[in-house]
Amino acid sequence: MSESPNIVRVAALIADNARAEVLCALMSGRALTATELANMAGVTKQTMSFHLGKLLDEALVTVEQQGRHRYFRLAGTQVAELLETLMGLAVRSEGIHLVTGPRDPALRKARVCYDHLAGELGVWVYEQMLQAGIFQLHSGGLQLTEYGRVWFQQLGIDTDEVASSKRSFCRGCLDWSERKDHLAGALGAAFLNRIEALGWAKRAENSRAIVFSAKGEKAIWAMFATPSALPARTQQPAATGTATQLT
Repeated sequence: MSESPNIVRVAALIADNARAEVLCALMSGRALTATELANMAGVTKQTMSFHLGKLLDEALVTVEQQGRHRYFRLAGTQVAELLETLMGLAVRSEGIHLVTGPRDPALRKARVCYDHLAGELGVWVYEQMLQAGIFQLHSGGLQLTEYGRVWFQQLGIDTDEVASSKRSFCRGCLDWSERKDHLAGALGAAFLNRIEALGWAKRAENSRAIVFSAKGEKAIWAMFATPSALPARTQQPAATGTATQLT
């Protein structure tokens, strides 16, 4: 008998369509009730209770009681990272001729990937960060530069405080619709939280979509102020001069 961890049991749990719908829905980062999850998965509340029990038993989700309601979340970043990887593998295995990504233009443009920015804008921002020298790619992974530390500080993010988290500090995460990386890890989450706090964007109701205001899109573009164009749906005029200082 193999002494390796039994991945078959966990894989079988995720392989069920209804449970897969639950896990993908919880990638929004929101806590959802069994009724909400049942509606999303197209099953009865009784069936959903059975599925949630299975997911709780294997520590893939957690539950929190508030009054009469029970709210379910993903059990943590490890589960989210597993789902992100599976989404990327699923797209890759379906063939190069497949038109990838969500049909909803809002989801394709910008969405939350558990706790960080994904979609066209997420990928574009990450590419701009690399080009600007905010991060450097090494054999050991993604590394924040000294310039990047100052850049995030100007945005209002204390990278030392973010780095004190027990989770991965910063990493690239394969965007399943764009097939390129976006910024993930504790710093990716801090970046999304900050642009929400600034009022540049907000999470759509009952959706993983991130809705940017016109001011927010302009501010995101102005962060880098390069000739590079934003994705077509958010294109801005070409910039002149040096990068805009953030305040």
